[in-house]
Amino acid sequence: MEFLIITGLSGAGKTRAADVCEDLGYYCVDNLPAALLGRFAALCLATHGRYERVALVMDVRSVTSFEELDAALAELAALDCQVRILYLEADVSTLLRRYKESRRPHPMGRRGEPIRKAIERETEFLAPLRDRADFIIQTDSAPLNQLRAKICACIQPEKEGFAVNILSFGYRKGLPPEADLVFDVRCLPNPFYEPDLQELTGLDAPVADYVFRNGNAQALLARLTELLAFSLPLYESDRQELTVAVGCTGGRHRSVAMAQALAQALEERRYAVNVSHRELEG
Repeated sequence: MEFLIITGLSGAGKTRAADVCEDLGYYCVDNLPAALLGRFAALCLATHGRYERVALVMDVRSVTSFEELDAALAELAALDCQVRILYLEADVSTLLRRYKESRRPHPMGRRGEPIRKAIERETEFLAPLRDRADFIIQTDSAPLNQLRAKICACIQPEKEGFAVNILSFGYRKGLPPEADLVFDVRCLPNPFYEPDLQELTGLDAPVADYVFRNGNAQALLARLTELLAFSLPLYESDRQELTVAVGCTGGRHRSVAMAQALAQALEERRYAVNVSHRELEG
């Protein structure tokens, strides 16, 4: 069982880091007291695999002394748990700006005292924890997508495959709300008006042949493939999947044929692709 302890300076981005870990499949708990760490681990182990990866946000609110934390980590080691520590920090000017924007009190602040003093005191208090951290991330002015990339590089260097979901649909029934990108192929010849093809779908070879014997369909496929080949790596930095919707009037012929061809083209570029056809499956 794996435990990732997310710690560091207040205002450095621990909550955001927990959100990223949750997206990566971790069960996240905020502000668990160090004294309860061993008992919590035992409860997780008792579920026999339900909680294999746990991320715990711990800071000066939950760590009253490092002797207590050392005892808790020893309990985890006795339970044969893997423990890694991710430490987040930022420079004083960045932390001051963030506290000014949030207007929240610093957990080590004292009435009438400048926040800078509380930050300095917290930095000194957490120095031993920083020294034993497996990963240290500086979050100064880091957008969320950059923080996500940094965390993934640390705790999950062998990144799980980025998935591309390709969905065909019919405009007649509305746009799919889950779509990230939408491509309209109503510009292509419509097999619906061919009596022999009307009852078939884009999954049938005669319909696909009809759509792609038109040179414009081949050119459109090539351009869509190149566009996605360029843009998909850009999306990978802050998400694990992308839904690409391809639409025609009824969602049974042109969009289905194009979605199938686009999926094949991306698979040839070694993307993990899932294909679904809304109007055929609904």
